[in-house]
Amino acid sequence: MNTNIILYVSIGCVVLLAVWLGLIELRLKKIFRGKKAGDLEEVMRSLGEDLKNLNISREKTENYLKEVEKRLKKSLKQVGIVRFNPFGAGSGQGSNQSFSIALLDEIGNGAVISALYMRDNIKIYAKPVTEYKSEYSLSEEENEAIRKNKTSQ
Repeated sequence: MNTNIILYVSIGCVVLLAVWLGLIELRLKKIFRGKKAGDLEEVMRSLGEDLKNLNISREKTENYLKEVEKRLKKSLKQVGIVRFNPFGAGSGQGSNQSFSIALLDEIGNGAVISALYMRDNIKIYAKPVTEYKSEYSLSEEENEAIRKNKTSQ
């Protein structure tokens, strides 16, 4: 009788081990599902290659963003505009149709454009600006347009 018990216990252990092995195999199939690789080493190699490609892509993106930031510093950022009456408020002539507009980048380089509206003509002036200053004399309105541009950034 002892041999029968030993036999049944042994068969039971073999069945339990077979079920356990089947469950482990199912879990491994879930891990490798969708992969052509048959072993863990190939999966790890593939993941390493993907990580390497991702790092290369990240470096390229960082370099591209640095170039974009450099270009953005040189592009038009804000516009400072001042409307005014060139003849004075109490002159009875004209209205606030004249203007000065500062078109500058982040560093303060660009131009200030002024348009003076008069009854029979319009005069337009453009003056280059470097670091918020111009080599030409600026009117009060042009300086105010540059100040507005500078403070709005």
